[in-house]
Amino acid sequence: MKDFPISRRRFGQLLAGSAAAAMLPVSLRAMAADKGRAVAATFPGTWEDAYRTVLTPMLQKEGYGLTIAPAMAQDQLAKVMASRGNPSYDALLMSPGQMTVAVQNNLIQKIDPTRLKNWHLIAPDFQGEYGPTVTVEVNGIAYNPDLVPRPRGYKDLFENPAYKGLVSWTGFASNTAVMAYTEIAKLYGSGPDDMKAVFDLFRKYPEQMKNIVDSTNHQMTLFQQGEIAVFMCSTGNVARLKSLGMNAEFVHPESGSPAAPVNIHLASGSRNADAVYAYMDAAISQAAQDRFKLPPAEMFPTNSEVALTPEIAAYVTREQLKTLVYPDWDSINKNRDAWIREFDTLVAG
Repeated sequence: MKDFPISRRRFGQLLAGSAAAAMLPVSLRAMAADKGRAVAATFPGTWEDAYRTVLTPMLQKEGYGLTIAPAMAQDQLAKVMASRGNPSYDALLMSPGQMTVAVQNNLIQKIDPTRLKNWHLIAPDFQGEYGPTVTVEVNGIAYNPDLVPRPRGYKDLFENPAYKGLVSWTGFASNTAVMAYTEIAKLYGSGPDDMKAVFDLFRKYPEQMKNIVDSTNHQMTLFQQGEIAVFMCSTGNVARLKSLGMNAEFVHPESGSPAAPVNIHLASGSRNADAVYAYMDAAISQAAQDRFKLPPAEMFPTNSEVALTPEIAAYVTREQLKTLVYPDWDSINKNRDAWIREFDTLVAG
């Protein structure tokens, strides 16, 4: 199954559809008109549910309002770029790839850590000058053991006939996807930037084009329906599938597991900084992270006073974090637009 209309949109490329995006800030700003209310962009799905359920009442107790606005990181960038000086969101949620672009374009501002009473409870590696790290997303391969054998790594997905027609991929606008592709480029090419090797691989194995869709959420739906058995994911995606009763397992690729810290940022020009700081502080608190670590989210806690659950520790421990693969996002950002265009062309045939 191919999703050509989505691919021709270039999988949510940064500025694609900015005219439509410009319509959203009006309603969001209206929702945040009350003093002390923050509009916080949060990833759709499990993130949105967890943050709305846990953080909204916590901020209410502090006297602040919170509007959770679901949007992928690339779409967050598009919206704040389209509303410079009057940001669509007060707080953004991003991984390093988008954060780098946001810093270069003055879309986010450095924070004052003294305004966060829980700041000292997160490790120095999580104390970002542009906002705290609220979790680390660990990426690898999800598979259904009822349908396919346990893959050792990315090469199995192309070279082992057991996976033929059962693997799903998505485009380069997805952080999860682009991290997997840079790892595959190392295996089949000269290094993480050798994306020609990846595109040639797809041409060599055209059955891999069967289940290219627009997002990880779409892949999870196909997984539940039994239309696919394998996709690139975070540990949180597998936790979500398990919470829905699916037989899903997570694999660390033998070449290494890509990972990305996720940070909350204060938007430049926000008129609700006090509410954003309260939101940041709540997100890194023990009370919140003790809940985020539970199913269905199972987010890796950055608060040092929050113990890992056995399920999270089975994926990764605090000691193992340093052994994960952290991509060169500066390099990715320089090439990403070109990769998106070429991948779209490849998908469209």
